Amino acid sequence: MTDIEIAESTKPKKIKAIAKKLGLKNSEIILYGDYKAKIKKKINNPNGKLVLVTAINPTSAGIGKTTVSIGIADALNYLGESTCLALREPSLGPVFGIKGGATGGGHSQIVPMSDINLHFNGDFHAITSANNLLCSTIDNHIFQGNNLNIDPNNILFHRCLDLNDRALRSVTVSQTKLETPRQDSFTITAASEIMAIMCLSKDISDLKRRLGNIIVALNKKGKPIYARDLHIQDAMAILLKDALLPNLVQTLEGTPAIVHLGPFANIAHGCNSINATKLSMSLVDYTITEAGFGADLGAEKFLDLKCRVASIKPNCVVLVATIQALKLHGGVQKENLKEENIEALKIGIENLKRHIGIIKNVYKLPLIVTLNKYNSDTQKEVDFVIQTLKNLSCDYSINDAWALGGKGAIDLANKIIKLCQEDNSNFEYSYTLENSVEKKITDICTKIYGAKGVVFTEKAKESINTINKLKLNHYPIVIAKTQYSLSDNPKLLGAPEKFEVTIRDIEIRNGAEFLVALAGDMLLMPGLGKNPAGVNMKISNSGKISGLF
Repeated sequence: MTDIEIAESTKPKKIKAIAKKLGLKNSEIILYGDYKAKIKKKINNPNGKLVLVTAINPTSAGIGKTTVSIGIADALNYLGESTCLALREPSLGPVFGIKGGATGGGHSQIVPMSDINLHFNGDFHAITSANNLLCSTIDNHIFQGNNLNIDPNNILFHRCLDLNDRALRSVTVSQTKLETPRQDSFTITAASEIMAIMCLSKDISDLKRRLGNIIVALNKKGKPIYARDLHIQDAMAILLKDALLPNLVQTLEGTPAIVHLGPFANIAHGCNSINATKLSMSLVDYTITEAGFGADLGAEKFLDLKCRVASIKPNCVVLVATIQALKLHGGVQKENLKEENIEALKIGIENLKRHIGIIKNVYKLPLIVTLNKYNSDTQKEVDFVIQTLKNLSCDYSINDAWALGGKGAIDLANKIIKLCQEDNSNFEYSYTLENSVEKKITDICTKIYGAKGVVFTEKAKESINTINKLKLNHYPIVIAKTQYSLSDNPKLLGAPEKFEVTIRDIEIRNGAEFLVALAGDMLLMPGLGKNPAGVNMKISNSGKISGLF
């Protein structure tokens, strides 16, 4: 059976019943049909255990991190533990691009998968609209006389769209006879500052404050112009007020799932909303959340940024790997992955070792590695990985959540319960906020990526000077970097050594209250591949969708 067939063959419970599992009253949810809702309950005493799921560097063979996260939640639920998922929403960019949907797979999915993958309660559309409302207001202000003396050559806030469209990376706007043309660009919605603000805002008051603090441009004297100077923050908040509420859905096995907002981890901060995570922690004993891509990206940003802002820390971390992915990191071609290859595993497993080191040695958190099971894995390959983990004194578990759902992750769930009893008070950040921008970036690149150093381009140095003048150097750092490598070069797989990371520019996100350092050739608007997922999707005359994986 395909993922869609599996999802459609399982009858979900009415969302009111799922809300009741969480102790929510009917008055504390807003129904979006029978199987989706928004939660309007206030967060109270978020003391539940928090489990962070991360992974090695992803490959074209996939990792299955979301599938494993769902499997863990279902397994804990099966064991009688009070459990809820706290996940990100899918972006239409990957859905129609290279990746496809983001609702898990096999018997380990959240449903209704088509609704979640497409439009999902309108959150991304609201963010796109609010973002572009601000952009249109900026250009209108300039057209209507420019009382704020905005420098059209120094507009820092850009339009966004929730689709992969490389043609919009650089555009010319204002091309009528009555206007002065200027260069602009589009960011994908998942990487927009509004998305980040939504994920980090505590409530509508905090949202309006952050929206007003967005630096939209510099004036002709080099001074910052804020969104509040345009008096548009309340209108933006009106567009965003419903999207600020977390969404409630369920797994195929009826485990509650709070799915809310979705910045990418390679070009944004890669975590769901703080409200969703803390709400779950206030409702259940175990919250299972994930951060995008590998521990070098999503987990770093979760631990260094989200944990600081939210004043939380995981009780344990689950690191997902597959033998196929490890062999790809060891140099095996994709078409040969089903063939046993211990020599390639010996090379590729160094990537896993690096990610173990990130969690255990840098952040000092309890860790378990889980191998996502594939039928092509040979016993000799499995034994090699297990022996390596034993030599590292690292807890491990093999899971089969894709094929068996929660029952395929029972051993993993039991070990997570034990790990969550361990002391996590040794948790440390990878950098100190009070350090300089250069020092914070260097700490991430050397401690997390394993780089020997950092090269800052002249453009990056100019940006740092601007940041220092504006006294914004105390902000946390988000590095936009390729997900495929620990380095900033997507072709350097495995565990590269003696490399430098090039930071070509640093962008200010004053509303989100962090800085974005652009590493290597990373762009904030992805493009489509030669065979994007969208061209393989079909919808029948009866409305049945196929190809949405």
